[in-house]
Amino acid sequence: MQWGGMNSWVLTVLVVIAVACCAVMLLPGNESPKAGDLATGPVSTATATASAPASAPTTTTAPKWTPPRFKARQNERDKMVRVIRAYGLRDKAVLKAMAAVPRHEFVLPRYSRRAYADTPLPIGYGQTISQPYMVAEMTRLLKLTPKSRVLEIGTGSGYQAAVLTHFTPHVYSIEIVKPLAESARKKMKRLGYSVVNVRAGDGYYGWQKQAPFDAIIVTCAAGRIPPPLIRQLAPGGRMVIPVGRPFAMQSLMLLEKRADGSIRSKSLMAVAFVPMTGQVGKK
Repeated sequence: MQWGGMNSWVLTVLVVIAVACCAVMLLPGNESPKAGDLATGPVSTATATASAPASAPTTTTAPKWTPPRFKARQNERDKMVRVIRAYGLRDKAVLKAMAAVPRHEFVLPRYSRRAYADTPLPIGYGQTISQPYMVAEMTRLLKLTPKSRVLEIGTGSGYQAAVLTHFTPHVYSIEIVKPLAESARKKMKRLGYSVVNVRAGDGYYGWQKQAPFDAIIVTCAAGRIPPPLIRQLAPGGRMVIPVGRPFAMQSLMLLEKRADGSIRSKSLMAVAFVPMTGQVGKK
């Protein structure tokens, strides 16, 4: 869940820093969450447990799955995709997925008219739906196949998970804010994204029962990479995670696990995401 609301002079400073360090490109949004953007509802919780190392790659057989189709506001989605292409993203499968998922279904009604703007938007509880370009780029980096098992940390409104289903039906998503988890679960069922498994819990611990995962995507910034997530990443797997302090310039990291279990990491670009909460802030 990407963060917005940074002042223009701050953005200027951050961009200058990023360029000077030959780091990457800062791609913030421009909308801050508001205290009144809240939703309510009960949820059944699952207790998170410490994870054990993943021992082998997954061999999941992909079930027959066709993502739902939507006609409403297609022209706006097509325009959004053209903006994403302007950033230089040319992956046809990713662009097709972005053109297919109805982002307006995943934003609060008050922001419906801005649903296809290339910016984060508030979804309540201090969380946001990420900038479309960022959703597309993080999806591209995972290099998913129909057999991939993917774990998402930070379900939010469910938009990123819906995009992932256009590549694989094996999508697992964890959300620490219980009402958001319940809302996303109901929304997935209503819209037809029935393959997404959503549960409330602390994403720091991952989802050991379903591990190992071929890909892990974290949509909130952590001060450090949670060790359980590294252990639950299958050999040959890829993890995309923003790392850095809350509401400051963070780095989007790509981690790849080699066959021997060692990790290769790379900093890709400067980003701004809402912080991961829970156990990660207690260590």
